[in-house]
Amino acid sequence: MIYLDNHATTPCDPRVVEAMIPWLTDYFANPHSESHEAGRTAADAIERSIADMADSIGAPANSLIVTSGATESNNLAIRGICMHPRQKKRHLVTVATEHPAVLDVVADLEREGFRISRVDVHPSGHPMAGAVDLQKLADAIDDDTALVSVMWANNEIGTITPMREVTQLCHRRGVLVHCDASQAVGRTPIDVKQVDVDLLSGSAHKFYGPKGIGFLVAGNGQRRVRLKPQIVGGGQQRGIRSGTMNPAAIVAMSKAMSLAMEEMEQSNQRIRTFRDELYRQLSDRIGGIELNGPPLDSMYRLPGNLNILLDRIEGEAWMSATPDVAFSSGSACSSVDPQASHVIRAIGRSESEARRSVRFGIGRLNTKQEMTAAADQLAEAYEKLV
Repeated sequence: MIYLDNHATTPCDPRVVEAMIPWLTDYFANPHSESHEAGRTAADAIERSIADMADSIGAPANSLIVTSGATESNNLAIRGICMHPRQKKRHLVTVATEHPAVLDVVADLEREGFRISRVDVHPSGHPMAGAVDLQKLADAIDDDTALVSVMWANNEIGTITPMREVTQLCHRRGVLVHCDASQAVGRTPIDVKQVDVDLLSGSAHKFYGPKGIGFLVAGNGQRRVRLKPQIVGGGQQRGIRSGTMNPAAIVAMSKAMSLAMEEMEQSNQRIRTFRDELYRQLSDRIGGIELNGPPLDSMYRLPGNLNILLDRIEGEAWMSATPDVAFSSGSACSSVDPQASHVIRAIGRSESEARRSVRFGIGRLNTKQEMTAAADQLAEAYEKLV
């Protein structure tokens, strides 16, 4: 299997596994059992890990809340702001290309009586295709807006949002900003204080850590952020997110983030080269391929992202015909949805074009040899299908 679906998930780095194992076997105590040394040892490991993660992304250590992953973080951020008893505003703004972990949350709130504005993005062919249209975002905000939620990097077409421009625009109107940074952490530099984002979600399995663990940064010291807890019972993490904390997974997430940040520049150069080589080989052998999203050499595109539109076959058929290459036709969390990708539709493609679009996610464990082997298999399968 040639794994080219690193936007859906990444393999756990062996160094992360090595760091995690002792906390599953030797140091397994409940970190909230402060009456004995074993519990205090686990608690100290969690405290150090959280401090290191916060430092890696320029966030205050006391602002980082550990969750089960970005989906929970998005729910805690969005519902936590909107449902807080002191929060009286009833309008939310988000973007048409957001992940379902955001879109489904705001749709749920819409059913509960909130007004929702879903802002358009720049269309295909634009240098920032897939990025939120800042003028339309500004127009959507009003005096009743409680929160704006904008993803940092898109999981399907790799578009990187100019987040500093988004936060400046929103803060001028006195509105808090939430950012789903699942695809951005470890792939592009992040500094919560410098960019001035109020809430930021992340998930360890997107940056070579384990599944089932993530985080939410709630506040950067500039504005007060009040959250209504979504999980109660025990009062852990200052009562914002109750539940016994998982030292092994937290240590692993911290290690994964540290490695991702330390190796980002070198990895990105290598990944970008592989991505471009795969696109070149596919374009040379398959006629009519078009790129979805920003240009490959754009600063507004993730280095490992390749999303292409095929001329004559649907993506699902191509995937079925190439069982030894793992890639996708959209978000992994939307795979049970028979509808065509909402992201591809949002950049102005037709439903037919969306169904003929596929996503490749190149990761740091891929090799140059895999790009050639994958291109060979993909081209051969395409030729048989047409």
